[in-house]
Amino acid sequence: MQLQQKFDAIIIGGSYAGLSAAMALGRSLRKVLIIDSGKPCNEQTPHSHNFLTRDGETPAHLAAIAKAQVLVYPSITYLNDTAINAQQTKTGFKIDTLTQSFESKKLILATGVKDIFPSIKGFAECWGISVLHCPYCHGYEVRSQSTGIIANDEMGYEFIKLISNWTEDLTLFTNGPVELDDLSKQKLALKNIAIIDKEIEELVHHNGLVNSITFKDGTQQKIEAIYARCAMQQNTAIAADLNCDYTPEGYITVTSFQQTTVPGIYAVGDCTTMMRSVASAVATGAIAGATLNRELVNEEFECL
Repeated sequence: MQLQQKFDAIIIGGSYAGLSAAMALGRSLRKVLIIDSGKPCNEQTPHSHNFLTRDGETPAHLAAIAKAQVLVYPSITYLNDTAINAQQTKTGFKIDTLTQSFESKKLILATGVKDIFPSIKGFAECWGISVLHCPYCHGYEVRSQSTGIIANDEMGYEFIKLISNWTEDLTLFTNGPVELDDLSKQKLALKNIAIIDKEIEELVHHNGLVNSITFKDGTQQKIEAIYARCAMQQNTAIAADLNCDYTPEGYITVTSFQQTTVPGIYAVGDCTTMMRSVASAVATGAIAGATLNRELVNEEFECL
């Protein structure tokens, strides 16, 4: 497929954040190319929640609706491909995909992140289904159930506190020696929250629905839902290649207007924040699209 090679903006990533940015730009009459590999991180998540007007929809259905509405705007082009390289030019940016090259005045990175799962059998199969990252997205559906938190140290304590709003049946699984301070352990004991430091061998599940934890010593414990915070890495090195700064946590540094530290480059969605939700992604995309258009308007209007 031969496409127009020069655009006002190229958006790398066509999930909720990228599509939201594209809509704002399409409605601003901008020529936009969305490059998307079609591999969303929430692919196996059965339902998406806490997004007004679409609560409980499947992620795939939400994305399909968004894509169809965005592509109504004739200045927007969608390409199913993978961006593999980017570089700055005198007039903007050059993006290479697996099949073609394109140029644009501005660039939006909506590239997402990749979760790094612990070496626990069954964990990956349950991720997004019964092993959860966000109570605001999924906590209501597992409210009052027997719930485990796989975490340790201060993060484990803070996670337990947060999830206690959704259920009183809580257990902290540290998956190794406990790293909580004495005061935190005392507070959990007062709340009847058990701490189990056995190393985890497997999450026993049926089609991603966990029913028990098997420990390396051969014992088991029944459980209905689990929360965990996985390590993550950026899906692509493009931001680094373009000399964008990162936060200490590994996210692309952005302003409140989603501008990176490199002029002309914006970043949106999961690659910029630990607040991973459809609502948050859509919001960042809308902000970036509007801000990018304003930047183009100023450059064009003031050009002599």
